[in-house]
Amino acid sequence: MRLSLFSLLTLALLSLWACQTEPQSMPESTSTPPPFDWQGHRGARGLLPENTIPAFLKALEFPQVRTLELDLAVSKDQILIVSHDPWLSHHISSHPDGQPVLREEEDQLRILEMTYEALKAYDCGLRGNARFPEQQPMAVHKPSLKDMVTTVEDFCKKNSHPLPLYNIEIKSRPEWYDSLVPPPAAFVQLLLQDLQALGIKDRSCVQSFDPEVMRELHRQDATQTNAFLIENLEGFDKNMAKLDFTPSIYSPYFMFVDSSLVQQVHQRGMQLIPWTVNEVPQMKQLMELGVDGIITDYPNRIAEAIQ
Repeated sequence: MRLSLFSLLTLALLSLWACQTEPQSMPESTSTPPPFDWQGHRGARGLLPENTIPAFLKALEFPQVRTLELDLAVSKDQILIVSHDPWLSHHISSHPDGQPVLREEEDQLRILEMTYEALKAYDCGLRGNARFPEQQPMAVHKPSLKDMVTTVEDFCKKNSHPLPLYNIEIKSRPEWYDSLVPPPAAFVQLLLQDLQALGIKDRSCVQSFDPEVMRELHRQDATQTNAFLIENLEGFDKNMAKLDFTPSIYSPYFMFVDSSLVQQVHQRGMQLIPWTVNEVPQMKQLMELGVDGIITDYPNRIAEAIQ
């Protein structure tokens, strides 16, 4: 059957209208979840002296490690010092003459009362660490955050290694304010200034157990990635009630993690990254529960955990 010119034009218009009004399928999402965040605790405490430049460089030898985890204190000359304790610990430290620091001497060796130059005369690696028999002793001092980051960044650039992320803990407790550490506002300000000056703000997470530090961090820079560290048994709801905002990351002791906690944390839009996980079976169990990363003293055990 032959169609008239009018009929042909009508069919063409109807066909064009159908094509224009046909629902368009939504493009498939190209977003992918972030990679699992393996973090070297205090660098690689199980292998080399904690919170030292060699330990951070050691952690980078393991390709799964994305993040270097570290702690901060503040020196008398207002320099951020990479140290777990705001004093020289009798467990690992030695005087400039090589004599071990004694427990009763710690109160006279507060980092807040010592300059960075004075601190560098004290060793924190030659004695090793009895808790970590695999740790290789070596002569080394506590570095400043600036020296540590500069060395790590230079190493990565010279060796074509991906630049790491940093998970930086402000060590703070209310009873320490002004005597062992600066008050939260001053401590947070110092760190934010250094992160900006070092060019690592966007690759850094600031973490703390101290709710006041967390609140102060959010007041000074609400865009800074942050993690709320948890070491108590008060539970998720009570801990979250201590903050007036939702942190980026909820970071509890790994023994507190179960499927319910993972669900609660993810429902609030946070990541869950537990500390400090050193045994392979525990690493595997936590990955099966759906955590977003793991902080470990032994980055050399990661390969076995992900097999």
